[in-house]
Amino acid sequence: MEARAAIDDAALEREAWSVLNANRMGPATVPAPGLYPHQWSWDSTFVALGLARRDGRRAGGELLSLLAGQWSTGMVPHIVFHPIHAEVYFPGPSVWRSAEHPASPRRVATSGLTQPPMHALAVWQVWRHATDRDEAAALVRRLYPMLVAQHEYLATTRDLGGGGLAAIVHPWESGMDDSPVWDDPLEALPGIRYARREELPDRHPDSHQDRYVWLALRYRDSGYDGSYLRQEHPFAVEEPMFNGIWLASCEALAELAPVAGADPGPHLEAAERIRAGLLERLWTGGVFHARDLRSGRLIPVCTVGCFGPMLDPRLPGDRVAELVGVLESARFMGAAGYPVPSCEIRAPQFDRSRYWRGPSWVNANWLLRQAAILHGRVELARQLTAATLRMVRQSGFRECFDPFDGSGRGGRDFSWSAALTLDLLADGMGRGEAPGTGPCSPRGHRSARG
Repeated sequence: MEARAAIDDAALEREAWSVLNANRMGPATVPAPGLYPHQWSWDSTFVALGLARRDGRRAGGELLSLLAGQWSTGMVPHIVFHPIHAEVYFPGPSVWRSAEHPASPRRVATSGLTQPPMHALAVWQVWRHATDRDEAAALVRRLYPMLVAQHEYLATTRDLGGGGLAAIVHPWESGMDDSPVWDDPLEALPGIRYARREELPDRHPDSHQDRYVWLALRYRDSGYDGSYLRQEHPFAVEEPMFNGIWLASCEALAELAPVAGADPGPHLEAAERIRAGLLERLWTGGVFHARDLRSGRLIPVCTVGCFGPMLDPRLPGDRVAELVGVLESARFMGAAGYPVPSCEIRAPQFDRSRYWRGPSWVNANWLLRQAAILHGRVELARQLTAATLRMVRQSGFRECFDPFDGSGRGGRDFSWSAALTLDLLADGMGRGEAPGTGPCSPRGHRSARG
């Protein structure tokens, strides 16, 4: 079933629910049946964010299902595998071998990598929109210790640069798998040819899929050891979107802490450390850039991930203004009919047809829209809302879209595209109404309400 183009809001909403119901597998929602038949961390969190004001119980179930895969180290894996499709997707459980690690959960197979820690934001969204406050409070109390453990894992195991930021140790951990940001760090690796090349979902002859698998196997063979990451692992990058999301989740945990009977102070202190690290380590030339910890250099290419720290409610206003200037320029929104392109258009790496090297993504647009609302950039938020809804009305709930003509690319009937469309429709900005305050600004939400 492929979603049809829909003109009016009611029809678009019906199509979105059809996609989400078709992609549901028990309490979890897979990104796209056949193409991605398991539960991905980033995808499920976006699904929960999109469903929170429409079906909070289902959103909570989505998060509980995902966090059932959490390791005792606090690491939330980027894939939780469904047994029925265990080896349909490569790399599957036989590659990751999570069951061999004593910290992994016993009942489900998972990957050994993580993804952006948006989970506290999703729980906050469920809490603030809940109609049954007792049920929502019970969900918060159940999930809060898991979220704290996740953040502690990032702060202790993944601060590989010693500057308060979390490092990703594989491009898959970013959620932006084929971004040109990874080109230099990957090309610095030795020449690699994975033995089962024919099984790799190689999207382009110049892709780095062999290196992706080699890095995953190298980490697995270390026993997923944190000291190995610090001392030997050849790929370590401080990425601004990942850390911007982590900071926003710290702010969300500070809001959730009183519901769970806990102190919000440590989460605010953690947010301050991440903020300082972002400004000191990743800011240059009016935008944030990823830092390659192995070369010690900032990575020059500018992508949609460079705007992630705008999710910080207390990012200095002058930095916000510079970021918005770049975002609205011909480098990004100013030259695209269906913004936001995932890589700056003038970069030599820009490719409108390759994943995360040019196409526009509903989830990235949604995050930037939330950031715009957070910093009072109402017109920018309206533009992002209108552009995103225009894409899905024209081409359906595709995985991503051509930034110039809006044609769909990648998977069809994609779950986060459908779920986040529901959230955009519920907010009303697509109809010219005043914006609500986004879930990426929990403290801003409280002050806005007085």
